[in-house]
Amino acid sequence: MKNRILYGWSFRRVLYLTVGIATIIYAVVAKEWWGIFLGGYFAAMGLFSFGCASGNCGYESPGRRTHRLHDEQYRGFEEIKTN
Repeated sequence: MKNRILYGWSFRRVLYLTVGIATIIYAVVAKEWWGIFLGGYFAAMGLFSFGCASGNCGYESPGRRTHRLHDEQYRGFEEIKTN
């Protein structure tokens, strides 16, 4: 959890966190208490990197598409022969 908060920051995460905090502040000033929940949701998305803030909601063009399983988690394989 600590690594998820400290590393991997992108413009999108900063934007979500900033908009969430601004929404919370505005909701408190305007006494619109339901806005605290809305702002809290967006701030949490930015802080903890889940949902669209982690980059899972966007469309990747075919030229930029990566195979995340292959690139990040591929460790190779070893063939096991049985006799």
